[in-house]
Amino acid sequence: SNLCKEHGFNTRRSQQYSGINGDADVVGLDGVHIEVKRVEKLNIEKALQQAIADSKEGEIPIVAHRKNREEWLITMRAEDWFKLYRAWRDKMG
Repeated sequence: SNLCKEHGFNTRRSQQYSGINGDADVVGLDGVHIEVKRVEKLNIEKALQQAIADSKEGEIPIVAHRKNREEWLITMRAEDWFKLYRAWRDKMG
């Protein structure tokens, strides 16, 4: 949530960010389901599958992850990245 706020987005941690109830870990970015992982060893495929399974129809599932003292990374499906890129390109004209 802090990373999003640093970039000007009004987000917050969800009420339950343990992943038990299927809610996103961070809410406030419309159309994006965010799973957050802060671990030294991450099974990114498993984390992305969790995001995909928990996302609602029309949401783009992403995993925001980082190791200690490292920068945040975002992992998403290629098809979703191209969807975002096309929307950006079309808007830029």
